[in-house]
Amino acid sequence: MKERVGSMQPIPQHVIPHKPKKKKKRPIRRFMLWFAFLVLLTAVIIECMPVEIVRHPEPITGLHPEVAAKAHQLKEAGKKRGITIRITDDFRSAAEQDALYRKGRETPGSIVTNVKGGHSYHNYGLAVDFAIETGDGEIIWDLDYDGNRDGQSDWMEIVWLAKSLGFSWGGDWESFPDYPHLQMDFGLSIRELRQGKRPPMPTDEH
Repeated sequence: MKERVGSMQPIPQHVIPHKPKKKKKRPIRRFMLWFAFLVLLTAVIIECMPVEIVRHPEPITGLHPEVAAKAHQLKEAGKKRGITIRITDDFRSAAEQDALYRKGRETPGSIVTNVKGGHSYHNYGLAVDFAIETGDGEIIWDLDYDGNRDGQSDWMEIVWLAKSLGFSWGGDWESFPDYPHLQMDFGLSIRELRQGKRPPMPTDEH
């Protein structure tokens, strides 16, 4: 029991000063080591990942060679069934797509597309539009026309042939179906194409 100087009276326990408890130091060093390790591990993983996104892909100026070849095959297959088709649109630049988007919105005409430049497979050379050519050279978009008189719609016969060649048809879209539209996406979404990914090019075996 402590005593006051010059006095024999004991100091009450509640007034005896206590040394404050030392705060435990946070394990900052351990945290920094773990953080450095995670940063290094992330860098190694990124370095080892295959590079799939091309930051500056080559500019696209026309149809993908395979799409062009399949479109030609489609025309020839149609002729064998007595149907002549005309490819009315193929590669379309982003600027042309924007102009098409403004049609019916900012410029005269009817709305013909819901996508802006860079959001259409036409902009990547992966789509074509077609129409039926009649015997007298008229271009029509009549889904019921039966020019070869086989009891079937010429349009749907072409769609069936196109699908057999690997095209997908815009007429199958639930929202805003695009009946003249045929595309080959090679498993790539518009988002991936915008990021710079591109379908493989055919190799020359000769």
